[in-house]
Amino acid sequence: MALGAADARAAPGCETGRMLRIGLTGGMGAGKSTVARALADLGAVVIDSDLIAREVVEPGTEGLAALVAAFGADILAADGSLDRPTLAAKAFGDDAARAKLNSITHPLVGKRTAELIAAAPADAIVVQDIPLLVENGLAPLMNLVLIVDVDAETRIRRLVEFRGVLESDARARISAQATDEQRRAVADVLLDNSGGPGTVEAEVRRLWGERLVPFERNLRAGTPARRTEIRLVPADPDWPAQAQRLIARLWVACGTAASRIDHVGSTSVPGLPAKDVIDLQITVADLAAADGLRDALGAAGFPVRPEVTQDNPKPTPQDPAGVDTALWVKRFHQNADPGRLANVHVRVEGSPGQQYALLLRDWLRADDAARAEYLAVKREGEAKAAGLTGAEATSAYLDVKEPWFDAAYPRALAWRDSPTP
Repeated sequence: MALGAADARAAPGCETGRMLRIGLTGGMGAGKSTVARALADLGAVVIDSDLIAREVVEPGTEGLAALVAAFGADILAADGSLDRPTLAAKAFGDDAARAKLNSITHPLVGKRTAELIAAAPADAIVVQDIPLLVENGLAPLMNLVLIVDVDAETRIRRLVEFRGVLESDARARISAQATDEQRRAVADVLLDNSGGPGTVEAEVRRLWGERLVPFERNLRAGTPARRTEIRLVPADPDWPAQAQRLIARLWVACGTAASRIDHVGSTSVPGLPAKDVIDLQITVADLAAADGLRDALGAAGFPVRPEVTQDNPKPTPQDPAGVDTALWVKRFHQNADPGRLANVHVRVEGSPGQQYALLLRDWLRADDAARAEYLAVKREGEAKAAGLTGAEATSAYLDVKEPWFDAAYPRALAWRDSPTP
């Protein structure tokens, strides 16, 4: 019984800065401990929430004293330690008792977790090993979530063969946890541990070198991960789910400063080939609110690109002779994670840029001809950028796309305002 392991977040007011925090979880018998050891061997600071949950109720702690005061001295074993089965029988009998238990242990686990994170080196990759990460909705608090993935029947067999658990007990425990589908929904990385000895460790080493180390470096330096070339890929049906995971993190960072956060851009249009970059839009009340999010978004893994402050301005029906460029001002952030490139546009509610991002998405979703036309333009831009890298490739690509955006703007408005859009 992992008393208090449900709450492994940092305590309120704890400033963890731009330290990379990785959430690690998996179903019973999946081999999460194997992955945790592999990460520790590579240099990660591993924080085990189960161990913390036991530590905060050891003899002589304030946690154990509080439990005795709440549930009685009979929850103590003869040696003065916590008799976990007796406490479980009392605490899990009804919702009120469980809430009382959680109110005692969760803050203590959170406080100790915060202390361990604060004690880690500034360049640490902190891995929080949390069995109930999914069940307790902690995924959005992490910069990245790793799920050790093994099918339920294999996990049951492992529990029976290697841990001596009765099959009926193994099935009951697994059924009380999150489902495989629920875990996969929050997984930025699925680590398949159904292979032979050493297989998952090799995958962890590759992940460490190719993604986690550069992610930590980018996060600490406030540097976005950037593509070097322009290349369209077939539409990925998982793009919307990936976008939702990023949006969940953005909501944690933004709090009430955002009125909405949307998946926009080409990856939000089903079936449309695109660059493998997720575009997201945060809507705020004004630019002051956008600027106020700069540090929070950076700490969440989305550093600002201060040199990008404006959308390509487009004439509006209200100003056909010119463009009020101030209406198209935005703040632009990008993901620091090299394994999931993303653009985050922070725009003001009701501004032309904010409205056009949503309108273009909805128009392309609904209009087959417009979608095909846009794809042809994207292909032309891709061809023009072929052989180029970095800013040169981006400029060549946009030189083709932006005139189409300008011309498409009044057409999208007409579609929106038609009787049956």
